[in-house]
Amino acid sequence: MHDTHDPGRALAPLPAGTRIGPWLLVGWHHQGAYGAVYQAVRAKSPRQPSVALKLALFPNDPRFAREVELLSRLRHPCVPRLIDHGHWRHPSGPIYPYLTMQWVEGTSLYDWVRARAPSSRQVLQLLAQLARALQAIHAAHGVHRDVKGGNILVRPSDDRPFLTDFGSGIYQGAERLTWRSMPPATLPYRPPEASRFAYRFILEPESHYVAQPSDDLFSLGVTAYRLLTGAYPPTQLPSAEALAWNPEDAGPWSLQVLNPRVTPQLNALVLRMLSIQPEARGTAKELAESLELAAARSDTTADLPLFDAPPALPEMAQSPVRPKSPARSTVRAPLSTWIPRCAALAGGLLLLLWLGQSLSERQPASSQQRRAGGDASVRDAGSVAVGDSALTAPSASTAAPPSSATIALELPPKPLPGQNKPDANGRCARRGQIAINGGCWIEQFALDSEACNDNTDTSYIYKGRCYAPAFPPRRQPTSTQSPNASP
Repeated sequence: MHDTHDPGRALAPLPAGTRIGPWLLVGWHHQGAYGAVYQAVRAKSPRQPSVALKLALFPNDPRFAREVELLSRLRHPCVPRLIDHGHWRHPSGPIYPYLTMQWVEGTSLYDWVRARAPSSRQVLQLLAQLARALQAIHAAHGVHRDVKGGNILVRPSDDRPFLTDFGSGIYQGAERLTWRSMPPATLPYRPPEASRFAYRFILEPESHYVAQPSDDLFSLGVTAYRLLTGAYPPTQLPSAEALAWNPEDAGPWSLQVLNPRVTPQLNALVLRMLSIQPEARGTAKELAESLELAAARSDTTADLPLFDAPPALPEMAQSPVRPKSPARSTVRAPLSTWIPRCAALAGGLLLLLWLGQSLSERQPASSQQRRAGGDASVRDAGSVAVGDSALTAPSASTAAPPSSATIALELPPKPLPGQNKPDANGRCARRGQIAINGGCWIEQFALDSEACNDNTDTSYIYKGRCYAPAFPPRRQPTSTQSPNASP
């Protein structure tokens, strides 16, 4: 495993006019956990089209090399094209990697739904294009690992979707950059097989879940469900033994109950993506062909708008399922739609109570201090990596990135029960473990203090950094690997 660098202090936003390799910064747009995104032009040809430049926040960040490698393998009209990459030396000495990509004028998928009020046929066509993009990624032996509405942009001129943000992506043969059992993920989009793995091995960071192409298809299904109903499906499991929601069951969570205008063909294909059996989801190629066929063969009812008016989707939140406020709902659905929304709220509260009890059993009885919550306006139910969707804002902004606090458990003053302990010289036996407060800890380089809170795995904050406790592994499990997945 790769030993990641010491993050140190994040790079401050750079002013317009800064030269980064052959590129000249025009304006700052967005800052994520690992990189800042700028609009840029070629210094010697400023009248040429703009590009999106992503600059690492920390010196020599190896994540950028992995993202560049994955993007370099892709050639698809629904994936922003990689243009350039390199390293930039700061005047103070440190070297920061960067990459530039195609600039896309577009709006996020859920904003597109609000403005467009599309028909079932239009949604089928859009999902088919995204499935083709996933087909290209999987054919390159990669997995996106963060498919969601916030990472999908729709170009208004032709309604072409673009799948963005490959910062969490992985490919066959890529080095593992963290010691965490679960890869980065936006929790409401996580498939049930990944949730079960997380619950079973929450305290075994040396166990490692391997994301599969079927994970991307499930996430696309969650995206489609939310697009059509304004709510997340009840996919998050309260425990490793809990039964997963079966999307084919009739009831208040049915797509056609929540939105009766969804055609049977679209309904069936979304349910297929949400199947609790990964193999039942098929491949991205098979899904794309089915979506294209349904769009071509659907009758005229598929051309009716899915909504009476542009729908108001729920505010971005960290809760896996959040019902819409009645004042903001614009999808005219039967009264029964309030049943799942109330159930979702109750389910979310029960999940929070379960997590709190679970954590309290694993940590000392002393109370844990918590910090104030971060800015939820920039999340899609908790985001990971740098959002490349910010690369496409139509106008530049030079405003400084907002500061945000986090909610995260402070590192306990003594080891947890069963936790690895350092030897007499204060050293932990296993590589990558750090001795703190009498216990061995694993620094989570993939998570900053804000992302520490976004992940339900046990995480603790110590001096502004994120750590997971190290425990002796009872076994060394891994999820089933496929030829298209990286270890």
